[in-house]
Amino acid sequence: MYITQGRQGKLGMWKYLPIPIMFIGLMGINYLTMKLLGSDVALIMEEQIKSKGKNRFFAENMIFFVVLLAGLLFWVRYVHKQSILSLTTSRKKIDWNRFFFIFILMASFIIVSTLIVYFINPENYLFNFQPVPFLILTVISILLVPIQTSFEEYLFRGYLMQGLGLAVKNKWFPLLVTSILFGVMHAANPEVEKLGPILMVYYIGTGLFLGIITLMDEGLELALGFHAANNLVTVLLITADWTALQTDSILIDISEPSAGFDVLTPVVVVFPIFLLILSKKYKWTGWKDKLLGNIPSDTISE
Repeated sequence: MYITQGRQGKLGMWKYLPIPIMFIGLMGINYLTMKLLGSDVALIMEEQIKSKGKNRFFAENMIFFVVLLAGLLFWVRYVHKQSILSLTTSRKKIDWNRFFFIFILMASFIIVSTLIVYFINPENYLFNFQPVPFLILTVISILLVPIQTSFEEYLFRGYLMQGLGLAVKNKWFPLLVTSILFGVMHAANPEVEKLGPILMVYYIGTGLFLGIITLMDEGLELALGFHAANNLVTVLLITADWTALQTDSILIDISEPSAGFDVLTPVVVVFPIFLLILSKKYKWTGWKDKLLGNIPSDTISE
């Protein structure tokens, strides 16, 4: 059982509290700063991009996650005395086939769906391909985006999922809480300001989907692959001047931002289809127990 992998390390409330408290504190400060600055945030971002260039601005934002991921893994390994393998999967070794299967699946979906929308409404997009900036962006993205997405997965679907699950001795509570926290983390994104609170349904729904595939598959491999593909392909393929990630992507969305059914489509259509595909491929059974069941008590070290 994936959640009980956390018992391989040294538990104790004081060990689990610092990481979420610090991260939630950072999220709170970021959100309050965005609210206090209001429209000035977009202006500040625009000025930073003009002075530094999109690639440098993007790299500086991503490099922060290198520190966060290193700090989290250090804490798990040397404070909890838990192996990174047990934080990643319940299998004897990391299953990279799972990672790359869903990576290719998600990347293909993003590319195909974006091209379809582009050819239907070409007036909404600016073809922005510039070989040199794009090559630099590709290198930066391949090196740093998987680190950013891995940090979020290891924190929410790994560290917090295991810690909360062992604390409350069930699976539904950590699944729900980590999904909500994942959504809250994105509340300060400029996309939410532009499109409105409805976008939180997408973020929380994505967190729920990632939590479900983690619990059903007894490991983080699928969540890591999905998240990496989603962010990596997106920053390379299409961005907009009102999003958190503004890059020298191939396409720039210049349409007037609006929140329609397309915001909910991934949650109510795409993710269920992905769950069906994954459940058939990996022969998932026992959904009720794996998602809502209790976790048996065990003697744990303090």
